[in-house]
Amino acid sequence: MASFYTNFIFPLILLLTIFPYNSCAIESSELLINDLFESAKQPEFFNWLKSLRRKIHEYPELAFQEYKTSELIRKELDLLGIEYVWPVAKTGLVGTVGSGQEPWFGLRADMDALPMQEMVDSEYKSKNDGKMHACGHDAHVTMLLGAARLLQNRKDKLKGTVKLVFQPAEEGYAGASYMIEEGALDGVKAIFGMHVWPFIPTGIIGSKPGPIMAGAGRFTAIMHGKGGHAAIPHKAKDPILAVSMTVLALQQLVSRETDPLESRVLSVAFVDGGEAGNVIPESVKFGGTFRFLTSESYSYLKQRIKEIIETQASVHQCTATVDFGEDLMRPYPPTLNDPTLYEHAKRVGAVLLGEENVTHDDITMGAEDFSFYSQKMSAAFFTIGAQNKTAAATGGVKGLHSPYFTLDEDVLPIGAALHAAVAMSYFGSLGQT
Repeated sequence: MASFYTNFIFPLILLLTIFPYNSCAIESSELLINDLFESAKQPEFFNWLKSLRRKIHEYPELAFQEYKTSELIRKELDLLGIEYVWPVAKTGLVGTVGSGQEPWFGLRADMDALPMQEMVDSEYKSKNDGKMHACGHDAHVTMLLGAARLLQNRKDKLKGTVKLVFQPAEEGYAGASYMIEEGALDGVKAIFGMHVWPFIPTGIIGSKPGPIMAGAGRFTAIMHGKGGHAAIPHKAKDPILAVSMTVLALQQLVSRETDPLESRVLSVAFVDGGEAGNVIPESVKFGGTFRFLTSESYSYLKQRIKEIIETQASVHQCTATVDFGEDLMRPYPPTLNDPTLYEHAKRVGAVLLGEENVTHDDITMGAEDFSFYSQKMSAAFFTIGAQNKTAAATGGVKGLHSPYFTLDEDVLPIGAALHAAVAMSYFGSLGQT
């Protein structure tokens, strides 16, 4: 009889006790998510988002130079009554919404633009010559400001504290690492971020658990030879020939030294040497990038790149200097999605947009400095569809980092609501564990 009670009756009572509670919790969470989305879709709210995004787009600023962008963000946070710490990492800032009590949950947006001339004609085209928001960071900032407003309007319902992380210098300069070093995320338990993606329709998001983006390093080398007339090459030490053979040898790091089941990339992206067609130059400068999914791969590739360049230099009676530029441009680690936080954000996305609109992304060998956060705390990073409808209809969709890049502004309320919903619902589930 005791065995029957232990094995059947007690579990049944426990199940009946828990099930109504979970059902209510799920229903409450869904109501919250839908309420946030409905608020974000209101015409006044949407027009405010578009206005913000266009102001930011008109005045793009490069890494660690985001002064005007930071000023706009601070002005909006002041109007919303949200406190913030500034400056962090030179131009960054961190706002705080909620009780100030733990747990603390982070939402992140990057602020910087790219050094390129915008070729898209619009009423809000870049007014800063040679600078453009060609990676959608203007939309990222706007969506996080939208989330800030949604959260501030519900601050009494927050069961924790949301940290609004406006970060500088994602494009190559590892701004996230400086935010961490300056203590901006001390005490933050988990963080969520998004990136607009022009190749999927608006209303679709995607990600995966575990590794989602590669780590990245870069290298620059100078091959020093002996210049001379091209008609008498035997009296010169030809650095162009040495670099040509080096480029070929470097390709073997992936094709012959890497397990076919492991992902690595090495690309020589520029070669600069010589000006005349009949003169062998004294030196040639070249460089590129390498990508990896583990710290072991990073160390191996870095060591072998240096060895191959220096060895090929010696074979061709030249010398070489190799610089990995880590003092100025830190290497990025791989971006890793915490499986539990990924599932949480996926569930929120399914309620917000429908299960069919939450996709499973493949790993990309692109890199993102959100990776530094994923090394320090639970993190989840998603792509969010922002395909320009006009461009899609004409087959002219342009990718990130294109001077012709455009996006669909309908993504703005979706991103704002998703940010806010992931944070608010976190406190009712993962934040309490």
